[in-house]
Amino acid sequence: MKYMFASDIHGSAYYCRKMLDAFEKSGAERLILLGDILYHGPRNDLPREYAPKEVIAMLNEKRDRIYAIRGNCDTEVDQMVLQFPILADYALLVLNGITFYATHGHVYHQDHIPPMMDGDVLVHGHTHLLKAERAQASDGERTVEITVLNPGSTSIPKGGNPPTYAILDGREFSILTFEGETVRSAVL
Repeated sequence: MKYMFASDIHGSAYYCRKMLDAFEKSGAERLILLGDILYHGPRNDLPREYAPKEVIAMLNEKRDRIYAIRGNCDTEVDQMVLQFPILADYALLVLNGITFYATHGHVYHQDHIPPMMDGDVLVHGHTHLLKAERAQASDGERTVEITVLNPGSTSIPKGGNPPTYAILDGREFSILTFEGETVRSAVL
């Protein structure tokens, strides 16, 4: 099965449209949003076409195909207008036989991992920096071999990266631009 991962929309109607167009063209079964959906946050500039009400309407149309977790900019007020759950701090997903710990990244990340086993995947957003790499990570008591994935940001990328999202197709995780260029990938 095919899944799409995206993070850090930050209320951009322009990039939400691009993301949903890419989602439909990809043939992905589900869209997994890794937080920071509506609000731009006090440290970020306004993203292109900042229009949270438009983002709400677009995402609510896809509510039956979205899994979402809470970002540091997401609140109970956002949940009042979105018609799919967004307030979970993490999700444990088994996709194509692979265990994913999906979170936003402001609490759990490569340098502060949740309880994980060798071979698990930590996927998060928050940094607005794309990543797809194997890593040794420690929870303070033991070290595990995991894969760390970050689809980057759909609307406010950092580090000179373009706006991106990711597709999991079987065991391949590819980070793509909205023009369809693969900028990073990993086989899980």
